[in-house]
Amino acid sequence: MANEDLAKLKIDKSAAAFGGHRKKRLRPALAVVALVLVALAAYSLFLDPTVEVEVATVSLVYPTQTFTVLNASGYVVAQRKAAVSSKATGLLEWLGVEEGSRVKKNEVIARLEDRDVKAASEQAAANLESAHASLAQARAELQDAMLNYNRGKDLLAKGFIAQMDHDAAEARHKRAQAAVAGAESAIRAAEAALRAAEVAVEYTLIRAPFDAVVLTKDADVGDIVTPFGAAVNARAAVVTIADLSSLQVEADVSESNLAKVKAGQPCELQLDALPDQRFKGAVHMIVPTADRSKASVMVKVRFIERDPRILPEMSAKVAFLEREAAAGEETPRIALNPKAIVAREGGHAVFLVEADRVKEVPVRLGGKIGDMIEVQGGVRPGDKVVVNPPKKLKGGMRITVTEG
Repeated sequence: MANEDLAKLKIDKSAAAFGGHRKKRLRPALAVVALVLVALAAYSLFLDPTVEVEVATVSLVYPTQTFTVLNASGYVVAQRKAAVSSKATGLLEWLGVEEGSRVKKNEVIARLEDRDVKAASEQAAANLESAHASLAQARAELQDAMLNYNRGKDLLAKGFIAQMDHDAAEARHKRAQAAVAGAESAIRAAEAALRAAEVAVEYTLIRAPFDAVVLTKDADVGDIVTPFGAAVNARAAVVTIADLSSLQVEADVSESNLAKVKAGQPCELQLDALPDQRFKGAVHMIVPTADRSKASVMVKVRFIERDPRILPEMSAKVAFLEREAAAGEETPRIALNPKAIVAREGGHAVFLVEADRVKEVPVRLGGKIGDMIEVQGGVRPGDKVVVNPPKKLKGGMRITVTEG
């Protein structure tokens, strides 16, 4: 009996039976998905519509831009700069500075090996002492010869000595005078030799020619330093220094715009290294020659006030102003396109872009700055705001940005 019951059991593998059960199970799920999609579409179209808008960036604007007549670019250059070396050739024995060191005029910053020149100086000093001793001896001899000569004249007049003895005394006196003159000349020669030896010793000391800051170190202890740098591995300069109080911006102005620039003209300087700060300047000089390859003329602009952060070879932008900036005009202002402002009851507002939606924020208006308008509060530099907002645009609505 058990075997017969098992034989009657079998699985219906027909496609109709299998498909029928699956369809019965999927129908409710598909209906739910369809309803959700319809609901999302309806919400997107009617309850959360997307508006196409144009946007602009809120900028940080300087009032001086409204009366700038010309812009140019250039570099900060030290007008007083020197590659410091020695007038003698020798081994660099000591170096007392490095990059960034501040030095004073005539300060010793390096020293060459000096044993040989110091020995020569000591020898010259000894020779001078010997010359002084020879002079003293010659003067003593002159004194004795003069006494004998004078005594001989008296004795000759009285007939006590022969003429020959008097002539011998006179010759001795003249030799003594010549010996004194020779000793005096020897002293002057020894003094000159000593001065030359002292100068040679001084040449081994490398001094700063003016108050400055060390820009580069061009030699190290152990290097051979020579004024010409012709020898293999020889250094022509020990350090390069610059007077940072002489920094100016050298900018190239095209020949066609040169008429807009004049000596003493007020300028505003911006350094790429300090983009958030402007420096007051003035045209120092217009270099009286043109660069034919660039069709430009170099203009040097000096800084009105020094800043320790300004360094040589920094890139800079120069704005040549029509007039001197008044008080407060050096301060940057937050400004935007006037077309982004909408009137609201009791004030003004802008639509601030936040991701794919907008937020209506109130703002206070200031004065016009060129073709932009100053705003106070609500927005910051770099924010995006909607330009020419449609009347249907409301805060919180989704937007898409159009290319324009």
